[in-house]
Amino acid sequence: MTGTIVIKNGSVYDPLNEVNGEKQDIFIKDGKVVSELSDADMKDAKVIDATGKTVMPGGVDSHSHIAGAKVNVGRMMRPEDGYKATMGKTAITHSGSGETVPSVYMEGYEYSQMGYTTVFEAAVPPMEARHTHEEMRSIPMLDMGGYLVLGNNWFMMRYLKEGDIDRAAAYVSWMMKTHKTYGIKCVNPAGVENWGWGKNVSSLDEANIHFEVTPREMIDGLTEVNEMLGMPMSMHLHANNLGHPGCYETTKESLKLSSSVKANQDMDIEWAETKIDPSRDQSVYLTHMQFNAFAGTSWRDFESGVKPLADYVNNADHVVIDSGCVPFGEATCMTGDGPAIHDVAVLTGGKWSNTDVELECGAGVCPFTYLKSNPVHSTQWAMGLECLLLIDDPWKTIMTTDSPNGGPFTKYPLVMTWLMSEKFRDQTFSECHKWANDRSTLGGVDREMSLYDIAILTRANTAKTIGMAHRKGSFGVGADGDVTIYDIDPSKIDTREYSDLINKFSTAEYTIKDGQVVCHNGEITMIPERRTYYTDVSVPDANEKEMLKDVQEWFRYYSHGFNHYPTPEKYLVNPTAIKVNTEQ
Repeated sequence: MTGTIVIKNGSVYDPLNEVNGEKQDIFIKDGKVVSELSDADMKDAKVIDATGKTVMPGGVDSHSHIAGAKVNVGRMMRPEDGYKATMGKTAITHSGSGETVPSVYMEGYEYSQMGYTTVFEAAVPPMEARHTHEEMRSIPMLDMGGYLVLGNNWFMMRYLKEGDIDRAAAYVSWMMKTHKTYGIKCVNPAGVENWGWGKNVSSLDEANIHFEVTPREMIDGLTEVNEMLGMPMSMHLHANNLGHPGCYETTKESLKLSSSVKANQDMDIEWAETKIDPSRDQSVYLTHMQFNAFAGTSWRDFESGVKPLADYVNNADHVVIDSGCVPFGEATCMTGDGPAIHDVAVLTGGKWSNTDVELECGAGVCPFTYLKSNPVHSTQWAMGLECLLLIDDPWKTIMTTDSPNGGPFTKYPLVMTWLMSEKFRDQTFSECHKWANDRSTLGGVDREMSLYDIAILTRANTAKTIGMAHRKGSFGVGADGDVTIYDIDPSKIDTREYSDLINKFSTAEYTIKDGQVVCHNGEITMIPERRTYYTDVSVPDANEKEMLKDVQEWFRYYSHGFNHYPTPEKYLVNPTAIKVNTEQ
């Protein structure tokens, strides 16, 4: 029977149901988790004996750059990627290449090989949404969605400067439906607009030119709009001054802005059964905290600013973060923060590209190499791990590399192992510049995460944070039948033998999507159906009509017509709308 499977005798890690390594059987029928199978169903079901294995829900990555124009620019700027990592064609798979920015087919295969089944593109410029969806449509193996970049959008800056929250909310609602995107992304608010004129903003209260709106006003307004609409995920914040010594102070002040905003997740969906409340708790989701946590006044006295940020998060209930770890080696920096990428290019003297997306946002791309011999890079490695190890509650953290900015997603197994093995961290310290130890607190951290913690950071909390826990990140009845089986016997883990953990995390024994084995020991065995998630947000008709009159009037500043702006559903693979704010 298609999508019907039993995983027997595995050591199950399902944090949303408070299952911590207990031996359990997982039943999946027609692609969904069920409590049991009938005798008739069992006759046709595929049975996998997971004795001595680790069983987790399929991996969920809430922040990765794998589709869109900037990703293609990264491929063009890294031709050497094409021979550093390759994948041959098989009877059911395409060939592929690319180390830091793999080709679209290879992205899907490599995620699946590690046990991931769901990935969200972290930044979708509205004008480039069609392109992004075309690439997402070509990425196999994965359910996907994308976050719409709105922190420097001309309409949002106007509305929020004028204090017109209702019109701003109507605009966000319309834009999500128009471009088939999922959540609000805010990148260097008010600063990227200045970059169109060769400038930036340096504080939360510095107004940008022309619109005279401040980052504080943009963060406040977008957070209010997000919760007013009841969006699935919190406003996703890339703070100002990212990547500059001393930026942790701006980040901390930015997080405080949302402290009085109550989370409001208003989705019309059926929830999988879970013991822990699967709805989100936070009103702000800070991305790649490591890049937002630089301390010091210059590169000469650069040091980690993670501890003061972690202390703040430990005492705040409205914040969730992802880490943006740096696992060393080749990377490709790509972000909607154009001035930040320009500064990286000036430091490296390497290739750099920049774009301005008309009335909406901008982006930059710059190849990069993180070296263990480099004092700043070594400190960044330590900082990324501090982000996850210094925050006490793993339900406030998500593991990422901001792929491919800190490094490609294929290096997640290294990060997982550093988190679990103090010996592996000590070994890496011995290979690094001494700043890694001297200018961070990581050397004094003896915490070793468990498999349960890893399941929170890569599955349960990821799904909960972005509003996908109704079907992802757990084995609750009604959840999607997405499963990862690692050849790791929890009773025999020795974190001193860290090489084995790296290898086992790199290649899941089984990746199961919707109840079907799609990858076995690194071999892609079938190409599953996929979905593209987006939010269908409701606002009063009168508000939308009034807003659209204004948008159409200003559309004369665009280079193309209003009728060509939307992204039709035909660009999406299996479009799956999440109904939001239906009782407005």
